[in-house]
Amino acid sequence: MKYLPAFALFAALSFTAGAYASAADQVHATHAWIRVLPGTLPAGAYVTLENDGDQSVALTGASSKAYAQVMLHRSSTQGGVSRMTMVDSLSVPAHGTAELAPAGYHLMLMQPTTPVKPGATIRLLLKFSDGSTLPADFIARPANALDDGSGHTDSHAH
Repeated sequence: MKYLPAFALFAALSFTAGAYASAADQVHATHAWIRVLPGTLPAGAYVTLENDGDQSVALTGASSKAYAQVMLHRSSTQGGVSRMTMVDSLSVPAHGTAELAPAGYHLMLMQPTTPVKPGATIRLLLKFSDGSTLPADFIARPANALDDGSGHTDSHAH
């Protein structure tokens, strides 16, 4: 009988710990691809992020063993002038999607550690604001590619 309060406390703590799902547990990456440019020019990485959770999550960046640096960027056009700016995060709404797509949000891949050729699979580690990470495989596509090759085209960029 004297162990009942300790057991109840342990059970409550176990339930509370299990109730928390990290951002990476809620998000699925689909249609992941990289537009490979000639030589050591930066490449762009694109992906659809689907959040099955009840809370929005924030993508804050990524890393890869195949590239020295990965940055989260947003392309935009204002007054006929195209711009690209680095951003701190991209929100993925609860029960919604966010697309990293050409002419919108994307991951800028800098300084490949070895040449990346079309057809290669490159692993990126997507990073979220809660510190969780999601490994995702990206298919390298040629410079003239418009999508991941599956026939999926992004209807709009966020």
